[in-house]
Amino acid sequence: METPQKPGLPKNLKLVFRRIGEQLEAYYNGPYRSALARAERDEEDLFMLLVYAESLGIPNPVSLYTLELQPLMLERFHQWHQRMGMERSPLDELRCC
Repeated sequence: METPQKPGLPKNLKLVFRRIGEQLEAYYNGPYRSALARAERDEEDLFMLLVYAESLGIPNPVSLYTLELQPLMLERFHQWHQRMGMERSPLDELRCC
């Protein structure tokens, strides 16, 4: 005697719900994607200003800690000054290109 199967339920229901979730996320985030990217870029620029504040002559109370981050942020700094239209690094003591 065969057991009756549940009609209409796929075997991989978890995969189906995950794909539906991805599609819904893309649908709802789509119109705001550029605004979110701009906000993320602004946030990164603000963090970079905090890290390089002492080099720009702005007193920074946490410069001891941000000094350790400068070598890690060098590639982002290079991308930033090129995005801002500066061919060379604006800081004399910081040569990235």
